[in-house]
Amino acid sequence: MTSWSRHACQLALMPPPGLEAQTLRPATESAMDEHQFRAFYSRTAAPLRAYLASASGNQALADDLLQESYYRLLRADPKTNDENHRKNYLFRIATNLLRDHFRRRREETGPMVDVQSSPSHGARVELHSDLMAVMANLRRRDRELLWLAYVEGMSHREVAGVLGLSTASVRPMLFRARQRMADLLRAGGIGS
Repeated sequence: MTSWSRHACQLALMPPPGLEAQTLRPATESAMDEHQFRAFYSRTAAPLRAYLASASGNQALADDLLQESYYRLLRADPKTNDENHRKNYLFRIATNLLRDHFRRRREETGPMVDVQSSPSHGARVELHSDLMAVMANLRRRDRELLWLAYVEGMSHREVAGVLGLSTASVRPMLFRARQRMADLLRAGGIGS
């Protein structure tokens, strides 16, 4: 576990400022102990952080929402020991926090992830930068759909659960999101 991961894990275990410790739910049989949480965190933090950074376009916001997502997961204590269910629940929490943030701010997202080019990465860095710029021009819902389906590898049912959609609507929405992304790629001279 990297020092960033250790620090973030410690922060996720702490209640946000202003929240009294006695409001925390007492431990139950199905609650994760600290060791289980650390293991779950080490498997899910990087993908969740990448998802939040991609969907929000803001690394600092992604870090804040990451911490809040884990805190709410621990507080909610989903009554399951199924790792996939817990991961999907975590992504659902993060998605809702992201939506709440943008609903409050009513702002459009900016550039996705800062990519610093270096001579050693060459064309790969340029392609990554181009793809991130295209993602930044997609609507937030399209970015969420594409990221969950193709980066996280979630099934249509899982994507529907995370985003609060009907399973039947995910397939056509993904199709349209892919079409919009392809149009933007062609307009940018990529893959023409």
